[in-house]
Amino acid sequence: MAIKIEMLRCFCAVVQQGSLNEAANQLGRTPSAVSMMLKQFEEHVGSALFETARKSRLTPLGEMVYGEARREIEHFGRTVAAIEGLSRAEQGQVRLAVTPSVATAILPEVIRRFRRDHPRVRIDMRDMDSASVQRELEAERAEIGLASIAAGPGFDRKLLFSDPFGVVCAPGDPLAQRGGPVGWGDLAGRDFIANGLCRLIEDADFGPVLDGALMSVPNTASLLALVRGGVGLTLLPRRAVPQEDDSLRFLPLAGSEARRHLYLVTRPRRLLPPAARAFLGVLETGTAALRDRA
Repeated sequence: MAIKIEMLRCFCAVVQQGSLNEAANQLGRTPSAVSMMLKQFEEHVGSALFETARKSRLTPLGEMVYGEARREIEHFGRTVAAIEGLSRAEQGQVRLAVTPSVATAILPEVIRRFRRDHPRVRIDMRDMDSASVQRELEAERAEIGLASIAAGPGFDRKLLFSDPFGVVCAPGDPLAQRGGPVGWGDLAGRDFIANGLCRLIEDADFGPVLDGALMSVPNTASLLALVRGGVGLTLLPRRAVPQEDDSLRFLPLAGSEARRHLYLVTRPRRLLPPAARAFLGVLETGTAALRDRA
């Protein structure tokens, strides 16, 4: 008969309580059941673990076995707690692959809300361009992707929201001083800074502007820092620009319907770890209002 965890619990309870009756009360068993299990344990070990039938004193072997049994029970308890924590999304990991504009403008509030209810879950968030987000998902290095991408076989895709593109410039820029919508012709001859999201704009009149850009900056934080510093202007979706930032101006485009469509891409929800499913719930709730206003 193999040694079972219940045998170890029974043995430790007898040692700690000093009698079969007290151990039986602690374990919620009858004294005869405890005695039988202890006898089976000693038979498996092949030697007596107590010096007398009263079970009040351990043999030298019993002392050594007790130390090992106690450590195993404690380890088993930690293992059970970890498994239950993972199943309830109290522990675990959420791996995110997102575009930089999403990382800076959308996720901070979502993560704050998630960590409030799941403080022990680890979040691994990496920002990258949309093509890299797709590769991370396909390579199973991320459970959740947020980007303007298609969904390959075996993935679910959901539109979170869509927002219009506009010109982003410093407050002192002539376009900001003039105010009002900006036409493509207004960008002719300007220091335009290209970025990864520009590929989503299909307007024919934007082509010459993009071709004339002498600088390309994929990272949104670096891009906005350059715009603040008056190095040039750029095009970004509305929600990629912090609304409370007084050092930037967002000007709508005239005669253009260019929009960024942000998708949530994951494996089917039933295949996701509990922590990732919990994060999805917070993310979808947090972006519902944005989608409704799109």
